[in-house]
Amino acid sequence: MPKELLVSPDLAPPNGHFAQATVAGPGRLVFVSGMTARTADGGIAGIGDVEEQTHQVCRNLDAAVRAAGGTLDDVARVDVYVRDIGHFDTIHRVRRQYFTGPPPASTMVEVSRFVHPDYLIEINAIAVLDAGESA
Repeated sequence: MPKELLVSPDLAPPNGHFAQATVAGPGRLVFVSGMTARTADGGIAGIGDVEEQTHQVCRNLDAAVRAAGGTLDDVARVDVYVRDIGHFDTIHRVRRQYFTGPPPASTMVEVSRFVHPDYLIEINAIAVLDAGESA
């Protein structure tokens, strides 16, 4: 589903790969639970490496949205949880490789713990698919 990127002259430009606001719809909403660096076989990719973990998280987001019949271009919003906010630039550099259209609206916050001590990042997402799209 095409998204419309909103840009306000009353706001500073984003300092990462995200939109100030995104308009999407009407359509089917897909709510993707927090994805971690967990691989399909249950292992954890990139232990100690936030760049590799971010790649795995993006691949997992892509797989979830594709299962619903969409693509990452349909993602209108993400929430990003990180163990170290100092990795902001690295995470956004990786995100640019996956979110190649208008970027989603986004929030990133640093958290103290995840459900597994080796996780460095977790991202959940909301995608908006055309009403006719289905898995």
